[in-house]
Amino acid sequence: MTTPASHRAPPDRSLLDSLRQLLGDRLSTSAAVCAQHGRDESYHQPHAPDAVAFVHSTEEVAAIVSLCAARKVPVIAFGTGTSLEGHVAALRGGVCIDLSQMNRVLVVHAEDLDTTVEAGVTRKQLNEYLRDTGLFFPIDPGADASLGGMAATRASGTNAVRYGTMRENVLALTVVLADGRVIRTARRARKSAAGYDLTRLFVGSEGTLGIITEVTLRLYGIPEAISAAVCPFPSLEAAVDTVILTIQSGVPVARIELLDEAQIAAINKYSKLDHRVAPTLFFEFHGSEASVAEQAETVKSIAADHGGDDFRWATTAEERSRLWQARHDAYYAALALRPGSKGWATDVCVPISRLAECIAETKRDLAGSLIPSALVGHVGDGNFHLVFMIDPNRPEEIAEAGRLNERIVARALAMDGTSTGEHGVGYGKMDFMAAEHGDALDVMRTIKIALDPGNILNPGKIVRI
Repeated sequence: MTTPASHRAPPDRSLLDSLRQLLGDRLSTSAAVCAQHGRDESYHQPHAPDAVAFVHSTEEVAAIVSLCAARKVPVIAFGTGTSLEGHVAALRGGVCIDLSQMNRVLVVHAEDLDTTVEAGVTRKQLNEYLRDTGLFFPIDPGADASLGGMAATRASGTNAVRYGTMRENVLALTVVLADGRVIRTARRARKSAAGYDLTRLFVGSEGTLGIITEVTLRLYGIPEAISAAVCPFPSLEAAVDTVILTIQSGVPVARIELLDEAQIAAINKYSKLDHRVAPTLFFEFHGSEASVAEQAETVKSIAADHGGDDFRWATTAEERSRLWQARHDAYYAALALRPGSKGWATDVCVPISRLAECIAETKRDLAGSLIPSALVGHVGDGNFHLVFMIDPNRPEEIAEAGRLNERIVARALAMDGTSTGEHGVGYGKMDFMAAEHGDALDVMRTIKIALDPGNILNPGKIVRI
């Protein structure tokens, strides 16, 4: 249960004194700073922490966690605040640890195609640092999120169809446990059969099992050639069928993004583009000049067979950048269609063979609702997103969005899918965990209690204690 701010115990003065002695002016109890750190990009009600600690090292994080553990004070990790399910809300007050100033790239092993960074390094910062090495980090959730936060939420994004998610691209982590101990979950070897896979345990744990302070990541060579295209379709079904056949044909496409007609209209207006207002796929192809040309021709042929006969190419870096920036701005473009609205964003993921059916049934639900919405999706891996543009002052709209969200999730689970492909659980999707995981949820709870017996690490998220 969420503890209202008015019912919280007052901040522990001795704890604040100890934290000030450790951090000096890098500890803030300012109402504005605390409010900023209690909200993310979602519609979920924000909850401010009692204090915010701006840390510079793993040792400082460990010291703060130890001080809080001794007093059973909650600790919430914070990266850039771009999450979408209330992950950073301080439901029970406590201390927010802001890792954004831990932003050093510690080492790049170009010959091994890996790097170790502090948790506050953002994906754009890392790729800028790597620019002259011929390497890049491909996981792109849209927002310029911190890499520690991306590991904690098991982020993915537009490139996941080719390069996978954070689950596949994190090699090792440095983690501060609930009692202040510091562990490293693995070494840099590309594979190991030595013991439990602790790295995967902490990837996606949303700060509930430990606080990630360093991340070792896989890197990839920058492709010799990159080409992108946009293609409208006569229907959503035709677009999704094109995606399914592309994947089943083994085409190693880097990105396939679906935007429905509402979302296309939104980005046209917001990003000053002129795409036909129709269900549309955005493609990107990586590889050698010859392989990119072959991929593009294969997909173009598949699209034509489904009524997509108007490929528009974006071959220069500037054109591609504009295209993908428009896609990444889709959330804000949708909200701009209804000024003053708040976005209720949700996502599900289903096996690729059920994607067309899932989207079609979802669109029928949406057609019967008065709430405006827009659909986008990383459909190459069966994942799609909806944003409802709701008036936060109208309870009936919030209730209707909740009803539609429940139907979307129930449908995905019935198709052996998941309640969230990449947004994560936070406290926004906790109610669906039992339906998705059954008795396995009790195992998750057992792990949580074993690693965090005082329930101080981001309490009220993923599992209820």
